[in-house]
Amino acid sequence: MLDAAAIAALPFSIELPPGFRIETGRPGPNFKIYTVKRGDKSFAMIYAGPSSQFPIYSGEMAEVGGRATVVANQGGTRHAMEHLFQRETAPKEIHVWIMSLEGADQALAERIGQTVDVR
Repeated sequence: MLDAAAIAALPFSIELPPGFRIETGRPGPNFKIYTVKRGDKSFAMIYAGPSSQFPIYSGEMAEVGGRATVVANQGGTRHAMEHLFQRETAPKEIHVWIMSLEGADQALAERIGQTVDVR
């Protein structure tokens, strides 16, 4: 689990609701993956590295606020499922994807994903 200082040093900013934390995941050559969790449940994943696997989800692609966003239609409702930021410096890409959840957890995961921005 990352502490406040480690979160402040990330190449992206994020607003975590009370009770949420960021854990480091499967790092690899020149990249890191972070998981946003509450308890044992994952709400979002964030890749920071040279070349992400964006897009993961299929849906409508939109350019919003300096990032590419995939909006999926699930049961007649539109959901912003992932975002890709591209930067001039390393890490070149910050890729945020939302876990496929239900109801209020889905809405909360999307809100968390919307708060991510590059530093």
